[in-house]
Formats: sequence, C-alpha cells, structure tokens
Amino acid sequence: MSNPVSERGFEPARHAELALLLEVAGTPKPGNVDRRRDLSGLCFEHFLTGAVGSAAGLRLAEDGAPVGEAFETAVAGMSKQGGGNTQFGCLLLLVPLVKAAVAGDLSPEGATRAAEATTVDDAVSFYRAFEHVDVAVGDPPGDASDLDVRRGSEAESALRAEGLTLSDIMELSAERDANAREWTGGFARTFRAAESILNDEGPVTDRVARAFIDLLTEEPDTLVVTNHGEDVARDVMDRAASVSDLDEAETLAEEFVAEGINPGTTADIVCAATFVALERGVPL
Repeated sequence: MSNPVSERGFEPARHAELALLLEVAGTPKPGNVDRRRDLSGLCFEHFLTGAVGSAAGLRLAEDGAPVGEAFETAVAGMSKQGGGNTQFGCLLLLVPLVKAAVAGDLSPEGATRAAEATTVDDAVSFYRAFEHVDVAVGDPPGDASDLDVRRGSEAESALRAEGLTLSDIMELSAERDANAREWTGGFARTFRAAESILNDEGPVTDRVARAFIDLLTEEPDTLVVTNHGEDVARDVMDRAASVSDLDEAETLAEEFVAEGINPGTTADIVCAATFVALERGVPL
C-alpha cells in the first residue's frame, strides 16, 4: 500500500520535515529561535539542520516502523548539529501524527489510536532517545525515580518489569508536561491550532507566529515552568495575551530573549499544528 500523497505531491514525512522548517521560520515567536533571533549557543541554522537530520526517522514512521524506533531515529538524526536539542518535543508529537496521516485518519481519534498502539519496546526506544541530546525535564515524582527519563536505557528493566508502554509513560507524565497531555488528550491543542493556521491569512510563517502567540496564552509552557517556575510561566501567558499583532510580538520577543525565557513546549505544539495544516492543504 502506497503512502498518501497531498495534492502538491508531498507525503506525510516530507510534510513533517517541512513543518519543522516552517516552525523555526515563523517570526516572531517570543523567547524562541526564529529568523531574526538566536539564543546563546542555539541558532537558526541548528534548527534547519536538525529538521533535515530528522528526516530518516520521519520516513520510518511513514513506512510503518514502530513509533519508538522512528522517534529515536529522528532524534538521533536531529542531534547531529552543534546546538544540541532543537526539536525533541516536536518529533514526539510529529511521529504519531505521521502514522495517523499514513493510515488515512489524521484526526484526534486517528492520532489517539496511533499513540495508544505503542508498546513497551516503544517506551524503551523513547528513553534511549534521551541519550542523544540533553533535554530539560522536571524531576519525576518521588516514587517514580526508576522511571526518570534521564536514566535513558538504564530504565529498560523497570519499564519491562512494570510492562509500561509509551502511551503509559505519557499518561504518567501528563499532569506536568504539555506534550504528554497532547498524547493523552487527542492532540486537542494541536488540531485547534491547525484550524487557526488554516483559517488565517497571509504567509504561512506569519500564521505560525500568530498561532504560537495564541497557544502561549492558553496554559503555562512546560519548559518555562521547568526553568523558571509556575509564576513566571503564568506571567508569560499574561504578557502574550496583551499582544495584539506581530509588531507587538517583536517587542515581546526581544524582552523574553533578554530575560532568558524560552517557551519551547509551545513551539512543539505549533510545529505539530503546522504539520496538520500542511496535510489539510494550507496554501504555500
């Protein structure tokens, strides 16, 4: 069975790679790398290179490989640039979405089916992916130290002993991680933001930037909470809510960079939304 191809001739893996490129090209996205702003040690070209490097893993997802294998391969390829972790969270969302698209059901229900079909082997591959890049994560609950993702492959015995699938790991993480909540909640924010991108006007990179601002107002960004605490994350939401256009967003972008505020989890979700919008025919 051949993979579905859009009217432009792009298959889902190519759209996923393009979504990674369009996400970082969307400007401004306050606090994140974009066309006009680099962060310390993390530059625009690192994200471009990471997107290209992830392509082999995205193709695996398209070709029917298990979610965990495809994800780890994508992360390993993404890591082959000088900036470190550029798109780990994006890929965590994109891989099940690519599989849903290949199955012909890129919908909340289809994405949920792809996520819930994961196995213990997928969970092991997910943990192994943390050995390729340094990912900022919060501490696990005190009774779950054996499942700390920073243990990487050393957690395999605990995962197998408890029979935990990758979907189970996302359930355990959902309370404190927005990307895990996408997995367990039908990718709700992803699909809402995709509709926003589709219904907006102008260049896709501007649509992506506006969708990012909208997402930033909805709930505290997980990465900001991890690095700065809940109060700062809620202040970020309030400041984003005061932005009325992309000119004002430029000012906020400069402020966030100066303050070291990086809402990276929100960028992950807007990347996933961009993929859905591409699959649904957003004009380029």
